[in-house]
Amino acid sequence: MAVNDSIDILLVEDVEADARLTMEILRDSARSYNCIWAKDGEQAMQALTREGEFHSAPRPDLILLDLNLPKKHGHEVLSEIKSNPLFKSIPVFVLTTSGNEDDITKAYTQFANCYIGKPLVLSEFEDALTTVDSAHSDSRFRRG
Repeated sequence: MAVNDSIDILLVEDVEADARLTMEILRDSARSYNCIWAKDGEQAMQALTREGEFHSAPRPDLILLDLNLPKKHGHEVLSEIKSNPLFKSIPVFVLTTSGNEDDITKAYTQFANCYIGKPLVLSEFEDALTTVDSAHSDSRFRRG
């Protein structure tokens, strides 16, 4: 696969084990992914604005966003992304353990592109990321 075909993902996840598992599954995918990991909501915004340690981070093609984050909650991050003209076109897939109806409704009200409950079983987690991969290959989410 050519370098230009790789998909840049901003993974916003505070649980290191979940982040490493997500990156491993993406690495084993048929697609080529470049994954940048932000450990909290503040780092997510720094990665988008290329501040601090993220000064050379690429603009992501896709954001995988957990909701329950330290420093800045995922809903706050989602709101900031979708209200900023520079970032609002980036698809945001909420990938979280929260199945709370209020969280789901609020995420879609804030223009999340997809809401995926994070399964606790490895095979189901792999299936969820396959869903992310399939949804991203949809033409509405391709880099233009």
